[in-house]
Amino acid sequence: MSSVSYHISSLLEKMTSTDKDFRFMATNDLMLELQKDSIKLDEDSERKVVNMLLRLLEDKNGEVQNLAVKCLAPLVSKVKEPQVEAMVDILCTNMTSDKEQLRDISSMGLKAVIAELPLSASGLSLTASVCKKITSQLIGALAKQEDMSVQLEALDILSDMLGRLGGALVGFHSSLLSSLLPQLTSSRMAVRKRSILALGHLVPCCSPALFSQLTAHLLKELAKNPQTSLTRTYIQCLATVSRQGGHRVGEHLEKLIPMVVKFTSVEDDELREYCFQAFEAFIRRCPKEMSPHVAMVTKLCLKFMTFDPNYNYDDSEEDEDSMDIEDRADEESDDEYSDDDDMSWKVRRSAIKCLEALISTRRDLLLSFYSSICPALLARFKEREENVRADVFAAFSTLLRQTRGGSSHQGLITAGSELGTSREEEPAVALLKKQIPVIVKALHKQLKEKSLKSRQGCFCLLTELAHTVPGSLEEHIPALIPGIVFSLTDKSTSSTMRIDALSFIHVLLISHSPQAFQPHMQMLLPAVLACVEDTFYKITSEALLVIQQLIKVMRPQGQTGGSDPKPFINQVFPVTMKRLKATDIDQEVKERAISCMGHMVCHLGDHLGAELKGVLGIFLDRLKNEITRLTAVKTFALVSGSPLKIDLTSILPEALSVLGSFLRKNQRVLKLSTLACLTTLVTHHAASIKPAALEPVLSEVPPLVDESDMHVSQVSITLLTCMAKACPSSLAKISSSVLPGVFKLIHSPLLQGGALLAILDFLQALVESKATNLGYSQLLKSLMERFQSSKSSADVLHRQSYYSVARCVAALCSASPKETPATVTSLLQQVKNSSSPESARVLALLCLGEVGRNGSLGGSKEVQGVILEAFSSTNEEIKTAASCALGGMAVGSLNDFMPFMLKEISAQPRRQYLLLHSLKEVISACPGSSLSPHVESIWALLFQHCESQEEGTRNLVAECLGKLTLVNPAQLLPRLKQHLKAGSPLARSTVVTAVKFTIVDHPAPIDSLLKDCIGDFLKTLQDSDINVRRVALVMFNSAAHNKPSLVQSLLGTVLPHLYKETQIKKDLIREVEMGPFKHTVDDGLDVRKAAFECMYTLLDSCLEGLDILQFLDHVEEGLKDHYDIRMLTFLMLARLASLCPAAVLQRLDRLVEPLKATCTTKVKAGSVKQEFEKQEELRRSAMRAVAALLAVPEVERSPSMAEFANQIRSNADMASIYQSVQGGEGGGMGPTESMDMS
Repeated sequence: MSSVSYHISSLLEKMTSTDKDFRFMATNDLMLELQKDSIKLDEDSERKVVNMLLRLLEDKNGEVQNLAVKCLAPLVSKVKEPQVEAMVDILCTNMTSDKEQLRDISSMGLKAVIAELPLSASGLSLTASVCKKITSQLIGALAKQEDMSVQLEALDILSDMLGRLGGALVGFHSSLLSSLLPQLTSSRMAVRKRSILALGHLVPCCSPALFSQLTAHLLKELAKNPQTSLTRTYIQCLATVSRQGGHRVGEHLEKLIPMVVKFTSVEDDELREYCFQAFEAFIRRCPKEMSPHVAMVTKLCLKFMTFDPNYNYDDSEEDEDSMDIEDRADEESDDEYSDDDDMSWKVRRSAIKCLEALISTRRDLLLSFYSSICPALLARFKEREENVRADVFAAFSTLLRQTRGGSSHQGLITAGSELGTSREEEPAVALLKKQIPVIVKALHKQLKEKSLKSRQGCFCLLTELAHTVPGSLEEHIPALIPGIVFSLTDKSTSSTMRIDALSFIHVLLISHSPQAFQPHMQMLLPAVLACVEDTFYKITSEALLVIQQLIKVMRPQGQTGGSDPKPFINQVFPVTMKRLKATDIDQEVKERAISCMGHMVCHLGDHLGAELKGVLGIFLDRLKNEITRLTAVKTFALVSGSPLKIDLTSILPEALSVLGSFLRKNQRVLKLSTLACLTTLVTHHAASIKPAALEPVLSEVPPLVDESDMHVSQVSITLLTCMAKACPSSLAKISSSVLPGVFKLIHSPLLQGGALLAILDFLQALVESKATNLGYSQLLKSLMERFQSSKSSADVLHRQSYYSVARCVAALCSASPKETPATVTSLLQQVKNSSSPESARVLALLCLGEVGRNGSLGGSKEVQGVILEAFSSTNEEIKTAASCALGGMAVGSLNDFMPFMLKEISAQPRRQYLLLHSLKEVISACPGSSLSPHVESIWALLFQHCESQEEGTRNLVAECLGKLTLVNPAQLLPRLKQHLKAGSPLARSTVVTAVKFTIVDHPAPIDSLLKDCIGDFLKTLQDSDINVRRVALVMFNSAAHNKPSLVQSLLGTVLPHLYKETQIKKDLIREVEMGPFKHTVDDGLDVRKAAFECMYTLLDSCLEGLDILQFLDHVEEGLKDHYDIRMLTFLMLARLASLCPAAVLQRLDRLVEPLKATCTTKVKAGSVKQEFEKQEELRRSAMRAVAALLAVPEVERSPSMAEFANQIRSNADMASIYQSVQGGEGGGMGPTESMDMS
């Protein structure tokens, strides 16, 4: 401890030296000491250090002064409060000194101190007292009018302080406001500008009353029609206040808008610019409140975006030949007229930016923008001022992005696929398509401009266009190619320009058919090849991507004849080969060179002749290199799958052993790519692979077949299936190595979907290949033996594994039909034998169902008897299995089993539930055509049972009805609608639930019919019966989730009823006596829960149809509701914080209270364990919502939120929950949520 003090005191001694170098070195050493975390100073040292540094601020040597200032920042956290205050006092006094240098250095010191003041709760008292000191001194400094530079420094420091610590200055807000407002009329512009900045920082954290005072002041001053320079300042201040204060401006807009509109007619360019900046801020910050004024603002923008009083645009543009005359006219006019004093471009630019804000915030007006704004923007492509033209392009690109945001195809659709044939075209896209010729005509001139900025703007816009309407530029390619080539070959072109041009060609090539480019290859290819030779790696790598696509143009796959690619190959091959051989180049270029050459071998390998062997040799080298191996694996897969049947014999054995070794690597992407590559190799080149060559691969496969990674397992098993089909002899030794793993996987509870299908294919391939010594019977035995044993081991088996094994048995039967009858007989015996273990009987029933599903049972009476007997079993598992089995068999032979099932459902009320399950299975799995003859009898039967008292039975009936309606929607949907009118509440609830099952998540013929009548079904939201309202909400939720288009147009009428169901209804709450205790039961809880679930779904699927502020009102109520509903609303709040932060900020003060209440509630001491767990879960969930809110920029400017954030930091319990939510399972909230939106 003392050694530190001694060291510091020796440094302080040197600082008093007369030699400036000594002082400099000592101060430098002190700074390094202070930056160490471990340093601790005693009180005496603190005082000495602070005094010495303050004295050094007045040192004669500038370098020493600068170092002394740098020491102040780390000192703040190392010394106690009184020293910091003393430091600040002297710095503030120096601020108003007469010496300019001392003033400057002191203001730097103050800024450094402010930047270091602690924000945590423990340091808040220090921060607050220091801020008060500084603020009172600065307000005094502002009042001194004689010295402008003092004022400027003071305003600068105030801005810094308000920006970082606005919340700590609450007490000073009103005095700050009253001292800042007079500065707006200062004679010096710089003072006004800095005052506006300081006010901007004050706005987010001040109280609503102060905000109103500020707006009222601005309005009052503007109403006096002051001189133009003052008006400019006030309007500029208004724009800043609106940008920073956001939603708060909303309530004052009615008064503000007419005022700003009035000033646009004053003949002053800068004032007009500020007016449009204010409009832009209003539009971005208060889109909802601006709605009534949108038409007026649009009109003004359209008027002033063409405001160019000093220039005459020639209208002879239509005539292409007059270009050169126009150019000469331009040059002459440039001599007579100087642009320096023309500010009209600023007006045009701000009007266009205002339009861009409008386009980006109001997607709902998109169609009207196409008629009003789109033509106006197109007409401004001829804008003469480069900066303004760039903004025109940016605004138009925003329009395109908004159009794409709603269109059904996100991202690029590769050429040749059906362009959006599955869905009808969006109206906005249709309007855009009509404009494409005009857009291209306007742009293709710009592509030859000298101005780089314009050309870059063109390429960005054209790229957006190709993304938005893929394939739309096909007929305009001849017009665009010369401009692209010009940008690639022009000597004055910058690197970024070339990269933009190349990435545009790439987008163009992948979104249009190759044939469209064939006529232009002579022009395009040399320009792109020159870019491959460029010295800048980014250009080379972009150019290689383009060449890769151009190779497909030389010979599109599947096209025979056409032009001869030979002359092009002779140009492309040497250039690509040079890049492929080079090892001293950038990683990205290496990878793209490999990939590009791979495409060349794949598409044009038959033209490479003797060169091919050398290329394959290089590929093998790249495969052995750790850095390029992944790309090389993908390229091998591409080449081996080529329709040209490339001869790989020279490298196959070695490549296979290298690929085998990759299967041991930890890198998952490499494993998957290698497996895919091996599958392609085995499929296409089996003839040239010796079984021995596959051994290094086979020895690595067993560890990959494991439930810990189902996808890798699936791909591995697909590879084994290919081997069994293509070179069965290689699998001779498989029974001891791979098969145990496969059987273990079959018994895994996690097996389903793709992995299960892969296993079924593999087992069938094994039986058919007869390669191994494992025939049908051994495989069957291995599958079933675990189920045959006594209870203990069968207990471990999961229900899912029964279904998996049954599917495998059925697959084996279909692969060897001769064995099937014997297998069926033994399965029937097993079911009948009551002494065999339960697991064996359940499995035998399920196997019968799956075998029957393939239609290989016939309708033997014996089977029906066995099933009916199983239905009477006392064991629930056996009953359920029998129900599944009956369903499966009926799918396989409908005519045999359907009458039997319908008869049994009517005759056996006790077995109804099981039989309905079987019926549901049949309706789900059978094609409509085979069901048609039975529809009427099933329909009649179901309606007999739709009023059953058992809810489970009703739900099953509803599911059967819904799925049956899909068989013949045109006839059956109207009949469902009829049943809504008749019938008891139970029947109505069954019908509404049935509608839920008609809504499937893929396009279906019923969609258009549903769209017309779903409104009638949703009217049940107003039903008198609470249960009907609940199922109507569940159905609405399903529609909003799976097919938002069905309900989007109905939101206006449905939402009021939905919101009504979120309210707590007192008449549904009753008290139940349980012995000595009274217990409250809320019958309305389920309905409210369903309503809030709908609201959550609407956030994802129909956000644009919601009035977010109204939505938030109900979320706010939900935050105070029952446990389940609070959990849901916390999720909603987190989602809203990322989707519509502006609206959430608007309501923040009201939302913070319930969150705070949840996070600080303690459970009563004597409560049961569940209560503690519930409360803990609630707090975690609320904290996730808080974390999402804190991720919103500017959120801590709200005083209540800032205070809550400090409370969390200072309370150890809450801080730990917050930390775990941040770093643990909830940490990814922000990014993943925003990814959903992209």
